[in-house]
Amino acid sequence: MSVSIVIPVFNSERTLRPLAQALGAIPELQPVELILVNDASRDHSWEVICQLASEHAWIRGINLSRNYGQHNALLCGIRVATYEIIGTMDDDLQNPPEELPRMLAKLREGYDVVYGTPQKESHGWLRDIASRITKIALQSTMGATTARSVSAFRVFRTHLRGAFEKYTGPYVSIDVLLTWGTERFAAIPVVNRPRTTGVSNYTVGKLIAHAMNMMTGFSTLPLQFASILGFALTLFGVLVLLYVLLRYVIRGTSMPGFPFLASIIAIFSGAQLFALGILGEYTARMHSRSMEKPSYAIRAVTDRQ
Repeated sequence: MSVSIVIPVFNSERTLRPLAQALGAIPELQPVELILVNDASRDHSWEVICQLASEHAWIRGINLSRNYGQHNALLCGIRVATYEIIGTMDDDLQNPPEELPRMLAKLREGYDVVYGTPQKESHGWLRDIASRITKIALQSTMGATTARSVSAFRVFRTHLRGAFEKYTGPYVSIDVLLTWGTERFAAIPVVNRPRTTGVSNYTVGKLIAHAMNMMTGFSTLPLQFASILGFALTLFGVLVLLYVLLRYVIRGTSMPGFPFLASIIAIFSGAQLFALGILGEYTARMHSRSMEKPSYAIRAVTDRQ
């Protein structure tokens, strides 16, 4: 299998060279194409990419005009890949390149997408919780049980990108886009190495924002939840009304007390504001789509040897 490896790069000047050397030394990946997409790094990552591209004909570099995020950078690299299989991984050496042959072997069993799921997460507990929440949101969006096993370490067949070749939105989730082209997902456990240099650029806040983008950008689940909440509170209000009427018929007195009335009003007002907030999120997404804001913009590319 010929493989194109796409790696989004952000502030990783120290890990790029050993990562490229490790990928080039795996015989099962030959021929291989390495596409390094620089997501507006603040260090010398682009200079290192240019050096690697000048030294090796199988390495290509793309420099984005500003920071668009991991998934947007991935989408850029996926669209320029030329080989039959595409692999994606992080730039920090936590995804061992030696695991790629196992993932490709699983792909040959008839699957279209195979994830390398870390046997043990090596992040902090708060980051791990945020990651689990994001995967729960992803499962509701993807509608696939494999969603709980997704990771940035994945291999898939290149023809799947035809299902989202015209996608132009500013909010990108590669995992959701892959579901537009297939239902044949699989995952295998892989080793996740501890970070040797730098800190993770995927913070808890970014994970939560990514989960929100997936929920409101690719799913109608929040709207359905708002509808169910509205129905439940309406039913609750009807039951309260029936209780007040029955109390008046049986005892001849109405429900006393302003606090009870105020609490009912607060519940319904809160439900209305909650529903309006969800509608506002969808309206904002529609506004962004109407402006046709691109998923990414390229500043420069390296030339092939």
